Amino acid sequence: MSRRVGCLGALVFLLLLVGGLLVVVDRVGVGIAEDRVAAQVAQRGGLTSPPEVEIAGFPFLTQALGGEYDDVRLRLTAEELGQPAGTNADVSLRGVHVPLSDVVSGSVQEIPVDRVEGTATLSYALLAQQLGGDTTLAQEGEGIRITRQVEVLGVLLPVTATGTVRLEDGDVVVDVGDASAGALDVPDAVLDQAAELLDLRYAVPALPFGLQLTSAVPAADGIDVRVEATDTVLTG
Repeated sequence: MSRRVGCLGALVFLLLLVGGLLVVVDRVGVGIAEDRVAAQVAQRGGLTSPPEVEIAGFPFLTQALGGEYDDVRLRLTAEELGQPAGTNADVSLRGVHVPLSDVVSGSVQEIPVDRVEGTATLSYALLAQQLGGDTTLAQEGEGIRITRQVEVLGVLLPVTATGTVRLEDGDVVVDVGDASAGALDVPDAVLDQAAELLDLRYAVPALPFGLQLTSAVPAADGIDVRVEATDTVLTG
């Protein structure tokens, strides 16, 4: 009886050891794959350098053997995108098809992707540069608050205005509505002129992977532009 218990304990220990080794191999494999995917995505996505990559899902090895990855997540900086400072993007490639044999041989010619979705963030500092001067932007509820000194009819006014955000023909547009000059008593007609000077239109640069803009909303750090693409093939 004691011998049987001992054998059972040894078997359990062996199974745990093998399981642990498989987990280690899986994690080592995913780390190597993430580096290779980063290099391939940079080359075929027209990026200036490899991005931060995370291959989601466990176990990784079954995805690699099947040549299909459910969710490959990319964190793209302004430098990698080749865009102005203050731009970044979080993108998920869902349904990435790359045969293991092509990866091992280094002969990947194209990377088919079922769906790409994510968010590109345009920082408020970046957008404030478009209006110049001492402009500051910040989220205010579902809109944007803009503050700046504006010259109207030869008078310099400290104006605070609120605006709404929308997409139009690939541009992010901030339409300014109500404006005020703090404690100063300024005619409405003058404030209307000041508000018009704060309207903003920012042309979003072309993004990789054939991404199309779908919506724009204010967020804590900037305006979040939702992007997506379907049935995309990354080619070099």
